[in-house]
Amino acid sequence: MSTNNEYYIPHKATWPIVGTGGLMIMLAGFANYLNGSSIGSGMMMLGLSIFIVMLGGWFTLQATESEAGMYNKGVGISYRMGMMWFIFSEIMFFAVFFGTLWYTRNLSVPWLADEITGSTLWPNFEDVWPTNGPGNRGGDYEPMGAFGLPLLNTLLLLSSGVTCTWAHHGLLEKNRDQLIKGLAATVGLGFLFVACQALEYHEAYVDMGLTLGSGIYGSTFFMLTGFHGLHVCIGAIILSVVLFRSWKGHFTPENHFAFEAAAWYWHFVDVVWLGLFIFVYLM
Repeated sequence: MSTNNEYYIPHKATWPIVGTGGLMIMLAGFANYLNGSSIGSGMMMLGLSIFIVMLGGWFTLQATESEAGMYNKGVGISYRMGMMWFIFSEIMFFAVFFGTLWYTRNLSVPWLADEITGSTLWPNFEDVWPTNGPGNRGGDYEPMGAFGLPLLNTLLLLSSGVTCTWAHHGLLEKNRDQLIKGLAATVGLGFLFVACQALEYHEAYVDMGLTLGSGIYGSTFFMLTGFHGLHVCIGAIILSVVLFRSWKGHFTPENHFAFEAAAWYWHFVDVVWLGLFIFVYLM
């Protein structure tokens, strides 16, 4: 147990080893699956199951230690610094993909269409966006518009940011009913976003001919929206855990870092989507 002058260190940390093993098995299974091995899908499911068990065990351990008063102010500071650096790494992760989109639109496509390069490599290539590559290599497709499901998803995520903030105010004001209702609404809106994105993907594949093979436009579209959708899933799962803990009576205005971390991550996801909506759908 920590005191004002001591820093709490767990006696043992086995869950990171378990999680690493699960990820390695899942990666090996994915590699086998790509190479047509019959054991690939089974290994992937086994690795994923181990990873999920690790998350459940580690979350439970952290919650138990926190509620037992084993964390002092120093632990709280290191938790916050760790979460800040994690979100910074996620910002850099998406910055790479936004940079890819910018490079493609503003450098690669004009370069392929200029007088020197275009006349040598692709005489009929035009500097237009969206493009599926020289020679219509990606086939015929229809680009995804900004209005419809993408706009609806924008409204859903912005609303979820409001409900998350409302839940935070409920926690600070010791209004547990508001806390639980706000978190439940946030989780519901998050999973509804994922469901709408699944409908969008179905429409893209079935009705619009837009796939990962639809040239550079198709690959960047699914790369950016797909990774963001994955982050929404992760954020909604984390908030679900926080909702369960809130229902169990955890968190006080003075001790609620798990909620703070989940809220920071969720607002990060919101901001990324706004940038994505502008640069992928509108422009």
